[in-house]
Amino acid sequence: MDNMMEDPIGDGKLVELKYQVLDVKTKSVLTEVEFPIGYVHGVNEILAPQVTTELEGKLPGDVIEVPIDCNKVFGPRDESLVVTDHIDNVPEEYRKVGTSVLMESDSGKTKTFLVTRVDANSVTIDGNNPLCGREVIFKLDIISVRDATEEEIQLGGPVNADPDISEIVGSDRNVKPVGG
Repeated sequence: MDNMMEDPIGDGKLVELKYQVLDVKTKSVLTEVEFPIGYVHGVNEILAPQVTTELEGKLPGDVIEVPIDCNKVFGPRDESLVVTDHIDNVPEEYRKVGTSVLMESDSGKTKTFLVTRVDANSVTIDGNNPLCGREVIFKLDIISVRDATEEEIQLGGPVNADPDISEIVGSDRNVKPVGG
């Protein structure tokens, strides 16, 4: 293969990839992206630093697996973020497992909680990141690598793309458990 064709991932490259997050213990897929996400390597830190490091020098078509201990990334579970309330106190639209509920604290900070349990009398919500306490593998499928344009470098990603890939950075908006 002609070396000019090979475009390894490095700073200033626009990288498109898909990924899955797999649970080490259960082997189940926790999260996966249906549409490739794009970012500019070295500019936009959308991925955990250890994932970014592993991507360095990889080529389109490569699939890499990066084990991540979520206790290190998200910290241990905080049981004070698990709240059970009587079902009558919970609006009907929140009485379904997997629903995310945006809560506001007294200080005005918002946090997303996930409904984790519903029975005849009560609803339990959990504000821990769904990956908390798990060991996972990031399986990344590199689709394309090319030089980023000036505009993409400024944006940190493809122009006109939806840059919300917050679940990888550790903020927990819009995390949807797969098959959950």
